[in-house]
Amino acid sequence: MKKRVLSGIRATGRLHLGNYLGAVKGMLALQGDPLYETFYMVADLHATTTPYDPKTIVGSARHVFIDYLSAGLDPHKSTIFIQSHVPEHTELAFLFSTVVTVARMQHLPTFKEKVKQYPEHVTMALLNYPVLMASDILVYKAGLVPVGIDQEPHLEVAREIARRMNQDFGTDFPEPQRFKTEGEYVPSLTGEGKMSKSVEGSYINLTDTMEEIKSKLAKVPTDEGKGSSVPKEGGIASLLAFIQLFEGKDKRSEYEKQYVSSGIRYQQLKEELAEAIFEELEPIQERRVELENDPGKVDEIIRNGAARARKAAQETLQEVKRAMGLL
Repeated sequence: MKKRVLSGIRATGRLHLGNYLGAVKGMLALQGDPLYETFYMVADLHATTTPYDPKTIVGSARHVFIDYLSAGLDPHKSTIFIQSHVPEHTELAFLFSTVVTVARMQHLPTFKEKVKQYPEHVTMALLNYPVLMASDILVYKAGLVPVGIDQEPHLEVAREIARRMNQDFGTDFPEPQRFKTEGEYVPSLTGEGKMSKSVEGSYINLTDTMEEIKSKLAKVPTDEGKGSSVPKEGGIASLLAFIQLFEGKDKRSEYEKQYVSSGIRYQQLKEELAEAIFEELEPIQERRVELENDPGKVDEIIRNGAARARKAAQETLQEVKRAMGLL
């Protein structure tokens, strides 16, 4: 049997390079492997766990869905769907919540971070975020999840839930593991932390033009271009990471040698990097325009994806309800 894979990205706006390199690239790699059956969702329910605009969330989910298709996710090879269109996710999450303690959820570092970030919005939905994520994965009995390293604490919760359900009710859930990608951690353009939509100036959108990319790279903080050792953090480290991702390890090594010898000309480096990034994004942008001009086709793919996802999810939910004595 094929191994099942599940991954998803929150519907908080159009995708940026961090999403593309950290998640979508892994999705594409697994989609093309005949050993795997792939399920990819737009996580609109997860977007409601922190403050959001109810007037724009449907549009945001659609944008991410189109970004998926534009980047190469194929509805003939993968089940691509919007999370809220498959109600089995939330029902299974409630059943899973019976084997998870409040204390366990409160001790998660990600929950503590969000409490600090949104002290006036500490909801049950936020607390239960990892339980819903576990349901997203296990409702398809997925054993592999291509996500960034920051999601590892949530995957551990999913593994704990799988073990408890199997132990207490005799289910057969796998313990999901993270699928690592080369770009699993994409640094911010600011030189601090990872690329994030919530930090202005830290990201490049998949829809950015060449000029927009050049403008954003021009603002990355640098130094005089020369030193006794290559910086391991800050803007220069971010630039070198992008060079490796888009121009290769050899090109990065070339710049590192220049830094400790003749020096780097950052204007030239940023120009070449912008061209390399845009070269990869241009075909994605062209496909996006085609899809935006054919909304009926997008609607059909969304409907078909939800139907396929529900068929698989319903089977698992029925098994769990029988095992828990609810059927």
